[in-house]
Amino acid sequence: MYDIVYENEDFIVISKKEGFLSIKARGTIINDNTIFDELKRKYSQIYIVHRLDKDTSGIMIFAKNKESHKNISFMFQNRHVDKRYLALVWGVCDKDFYISDSPIKEFGSGRMGISDAGKISVTEFNVLKRFDKFSLIEAKPLTGRRHQIRVHLYHFGYPIVGDKLYGDLLKQKQIYRMMLHSYKLSFKYKGKRYDFVDSDNFTKEIEEFIIRDNI
Repeated sequence: MYDIVYENEDFIVISKKEGFLSIKARGTIINDNTIFDELKRKYSQIYIVHRLDKDTSGIMIFAKNKESHKNISFMFQNRHVDKRYLALVWGVCDKDFYISDSPIKEFGSGRMGISDAGKISVTEFNVLKRFDKFSLIEAKPLTGRRHQIRVHLYHFGYPIVGDKLYGDLLKQKQIYRMMLHSYKLSFKYKGKRYDFVDSDNFTKEIEEFIIRDNI
């Protein structure tokens, strides 16, 4: 379900496996176990600061007391945390850098989409590597909308491989997981700089997927 990356008296950093909820959401089956539930069994106090989609893997941070919860939540809300994701997308990108400021709103059935009536949403994308049918992208969200990275990439015409909500759904359903991974969190807390990186397993998984696809 998760691996511990780092912890101190104020917070814990974990690497979440794909397929697990961060926290119970509206419509969640009561018996569905979440990362938050598991941590609550282990720690006397635990507070959620941000979340990852169920099918997204990677780094998350949880606060361990009320003070750190307040402080770290403030940092996220005011963009004092540098968050980076890796995404394998369908298609060969024609540029090295993209930025989207298209507003996002909810359209029902769990789907989000681009709309002038939506909330301001900004994501930067750097293309790291191109394959025959895919591209590996680093995404840096500057706002925190639901499905933001997924929707912006889909809007550009490069849906994330394995995303069951956005893209060619018949093709997407054949992929065993969504290829989106939170690989980096950087911030300063109590005068100390923290840089957490978790990319090795995901990049290895991508390499194995590309090899299988080309067989």
